[in-house]
Amino acid sequence: MKIITNIIAILQKELQSYFASPLAFSIAGIFWFISGLFFVFILLGEQGIIQAVAVQEQLGNDIPIDVAYEFLQSFFSIIGSICLFILPILSMGLYAEERKKGTIELLATSPIFNWVVALGKLLGVLLFFMTMILPLLLYEAIAFQSANPPIQPQVPLLAHLGLILLAASILSIGMFISSLTDSTIFAAILTFTVVIFLSILDAIANTIGGEMGKILEHFSLMKNYETFVQGIYDTSNLMVFLSYIILGLFLTAQSIETLRFSRK
Repeated sequence: MKIITNIIAILQKELQSYFASPLAFSIAGIFWFISGLFFVFILLGEQGIIQAVAVQEQLGNDIPIDVAYEFLQSFFSIIGSICLFILPILSMGLYAEERKKGTIELLATSPIFNWVVALGKLLGVLLFFMTMILPLLLYEAIAFQSANPPIQPQVPLLAHLGLILLAASILSIGMFISSLTDSTIFAAILTFTVVIFLSILDAIANTIGGEMGKILEHFSLMKNYETFVQGIYDTSNLMVFLSYIILGLFLTAQSIETLRFSRK
């Protein structure tokens, strides 16, 4: 019970720091602006879905276009790509700022377990990200309101679950990298580099081929994310994301433990 209380306290502290940060709100504003532009482009652009439907009707093509599903596929694919750039910036200060301010020693020598602190910080920044994606529900409601046939509820639910798992994985990795340095810029750049590498593992796997290629492809962040976006639930995809999250938490805890040992 005390562990849960500590996690909640750290979560609240971290969440308050994001809501009080001009940088965090600037990132959220940029995210909303870009996602809004793509929303309009996907639905109403010259190459958009609505235009494609109109062209089909003019040609007398009887093959219907599932507007809601096509929108969901395109929109969430782009949102996932945007997150590769946005999330490393959100995670860069999780521990780097503590190092810069000198408060990292307090965390390293506190009686609270290192993994408890790491989990509280991760949940705090993840919850802030979840507030960032709330406006996306409005975009989806607009796209889905006149869908014929109506989209199956599990499809958008799995897409949102995939987005949250992708975000948690990236933030967990970024948190570990942030614990290694007092430079937030360096932490963001290194996190972005690692995340991009993990996202294109499927492309690297196709180049390598063979059994090694199949193994690498299985760990691609974007490949697993796209499976959720397609409305497909596969336990293996869930386990890959959970593995990244747990690995980030474990490495962060070990990084702080190493700092605690060096201080002793």
